[in-house]
Amino acid sequence: MSTPTKSFNIHEDWTVVILGFIIIGISLFVFLPEVPVFKWSTGTDLFQDVFDLENLKILGLQFLYLISIGTLGAFLIGKSVKYFLLGFPVVYILTIIALIIAGNTEVKGLNLEAVIFSLAIGLAIGNFFKLPDWFRSALSTEVFVKIGLVLLGTSVIFSDILKAGSLGLIQALIVVLSVWYFAFWLCKKLKVDDELTMMISSAVSICGVSAAIATSGAIKGDSKKLSYVISIVLVTAIPMMIFMPIIAKYFNFPEEVTGAWLGGSIDTSGAVVASGSLVGETALKISTIVKFSQNVLLGIAAFAISVYWTYTHNKSAEAVESKPTLSVIWERFPKFVIGFIAASLLFSFLLTSETRDGVKDSLKNLQGIWFALAFTSIGLETNFKDLLSNNSRKPLYAFLIAQLFNVIITLIIAFLLFSK
Repeated sequence: MSTPTKSFNIHEDWTVVILGFIIIGISLFVFLPEVPVFKWSTGTDLFQDVFDLENLKILGLQFLYLISIGTLGAFLIGKSVKYFLLGFPVVYILTIIALIIAGNTEVKGLNLEAVIFSLAIGLAIGNFFKLPDWFRSALSTEVFVKIGLVLLGTSVIFSDILKAGSLGLIQALIVVLSVWYFAFWLCKKLKVDDELTMMISSAVSICGVSAAIATSGAIKGDSKKLSYVISIVLVTAIPMMIFMPIIAKYFNFPEEVTGAWLGGSIDTSGAVVASGSLVGETALKISTIVKFSQNVLLGIAAFAISVYWTYTHNKSAEAVESKPTLSVIWERFPKFVIGFIAASLLFSFLLTSETRDGVKDSLKNLQGIWFALAFTSIGLETNFKDLLSNNSRKPLYAFLIAQLFNVIITLIIAFLLFSK
């Protein structure tokens, strides 16, 4: 396997900020990529709607759009453009298969997200077939998911959060601080290594996958450990988004309380929306706002973690006698968070509501496809057996116990703040 070229190299986080705003700029000023159809109920629907010639053209244009952005990203960060061009079509086709499966109405009725199928397909292929080294090296998991995170900022509108009043923000602050500290303390007690401790604590307390990635970027974490945490988050989100609404209905929780409970406990935004919709319109609204409130804390948390990590893990010679400088803190700070915040500020304060409404569906589709591509890549590069190996059991136990604590404390706070 040849060594990727280093003739041109921009930091990965700055690259995803550039790519994210290229996508936003294209959507605002050049053209709006159409949203492909994936919804189907019967075989007839599948061929008439999903495999319709016009829809296939939309998918073809989407492929060209995504591979162009991805190729530019590979070039900017110094990865092999050749290997990316060879590997991306495979990842894209597998991801489209996952989206088609998730588009079935019966599957939608089970509240199973496309990313679950993306991960499952990737894991199946990655664990049952030996993939060539050049293909694995071409996978751009972190680039894909960080682009999705920058685009996620376009949907975090501050005015929408404020519509729910201060209660959502208060709950988000209490839950994030209490659950993060508990998870951190528990991981230390179980002697989980420092990198996994930080990723697990953030994932279980803030917003799951996004928080794990932001934390990994802040501490320059190991990609295999990040994949491990993401796998746990996605796997545990499935039973939570199915059974928590059932529990809420069984005990007749008020919709406001249920929404706050779901939004504060479930780790992925898509799963929050899916579970909230099972309960009712009010629960869906409150759960989404609470989850958005936690998403807003992502940038602050990433910055705080980067500062903490720099001060506690800087082993350089000058650090023995003095604390790290601001330049060291800045070097460790995850720059893609700046893109997330900038996108949120742009769509919150500089664009009209009409402009936002005009582009939101297309940008949401692009955000979703980048995330789905990332989860396919995660599956392809992750050994599922690692989740159950002896070295992985303590982090798994830590995550599950912390998640149980999260569910209980969030329910208590939701009743205190949202019950009438």
